[in-house]
Amino acid sequence: MPNARRGEVEAVIDGRPRILVLTLGALAELEAAFAVADMVALGERFGAGRLAALDLIRLIGAGLRGAGEAVTDLDVAAMRFEDGALGAAGLAGRLLAATFGQAQPAGEGGSSVAAGPFAASPFPGTTP
Repeated sequence: MPNARRGEVEAVIDGRPRILVLTLGALAELEAAFAVADMVALGERFGAGRLAALDLIRLIGAGLRGAGEAVTDLDVAAMRFEDGALGAAGLAGRLLAATFGQAQPAGEGGSSVAAGPFAASPFPGTTP
């Protein structure tokens, strides 16, 4: 079971449940892969919502490795996701929201809501 406080998300990949998390090591890996200077730049890049298939592979691969799986990006490229490419995009959005999103206190008569660059999925038609 994923621990949301640690930024973990669960997804069914290749027909089995898996945990993904963007640890500091995984974030450093992504900074290098995307040639950005820091986590703010990484968040801004992902916040634009325009990710290529290779971006999804790198992001999901880093999340799986962050959770302890010994997979390469080539392994991830061959994996099957529930709902196909749209499912992979939704997973990436949930992973980013779990990593970069922030909880804000409940407003008058309301419940707490997520804020930050990934409060809503950066991918049309999906939710974090």
